[in-house]
Amino acid sequence: MKLFKRIFFFFLMTCFSSTHIFSQDLVTDRPDQTESSVTIPFGKFQIESGFLIGSTGKSAFRINSFVFPTTLLRFGLTDGIELRLVNQFERIKQDNNSEFGMNDLEIGAKFQILKNENINTEIAFLSHLIIPSGSDNFRSDKWGTVNKIAISHSLSENIGLGYNVGYNYFGVGRGDFVYSVALGIGVSDKISIFFEPYGEVIEFDELMANFDTGLTFLLKDNFQLDFSFGFGLNHEMSFLGAGFSWII
Repeated sequence: MKLFKRIFFFFLMTCFSSTHIFSQDLVTDRPDQTESSVTIPFGKFQIESGFLIGSTGKSAFRINSFVFPTTLLRFGLTDGIELRLVNQFERIKQDNNSEFGMNDLEIGAKFQILKNENINTEIAFLSHLIIPSGSDNFRSDKWGTVNKIAISHSLSENIGLGYNVGYNYFGVGRGDFVYSVALGIGVSDKISIFFEPYGEVIEFDELMANFDTGLTFLLKDNFQLDFSFGFGLNHEMSFLGAGFSWII
């Protein structure tokens, strides 16, 4: 945990010591938890993929996971609608026991329902259907849904604010309320950083609050690298991830 906090303060120093700040053109849904309010342009195809190393729980109850690849595929069906497919493979280890397999597929769409420069607001709605299709030890017996409203504002030429509220249902119980708020800052014409509190209220009863931060590096106009890490605020959780996004 101390290592994650030290890296976090390094990002803060980087942010406030930068004097030349620009925005980026490529808009992605990774590496933060907040989905953007922008859809892929008509006819374009975007790949967002990477890996994630994480752990949850304490001591003997700690579960370590390695996710690779975690992939989001996005296709612009129209100028305001995109189709989406999420797939990931995961290795979970607890004590001396480990399992590896594919998680359930998610298919869905994102709809941009407001884009108005006069009021500086963009709004989109996103919904995924979770299909019980994973490996034996990673498959759910129930169908589920992931749903979010994504809202964003440009605070200045180089600072943007995005936030999500949503509801996830996994076939049992009452489902979970989810939220995230991401502040993105361009620190150069190639590099941007973000800071993000996020979490979920499980079964509308138990709050699991988290925080993450990271950076993106625009290698080319259509290709971006990213790095991020996060930790739990009221529970034991930490992760580190990296990946890329490529629009074709």
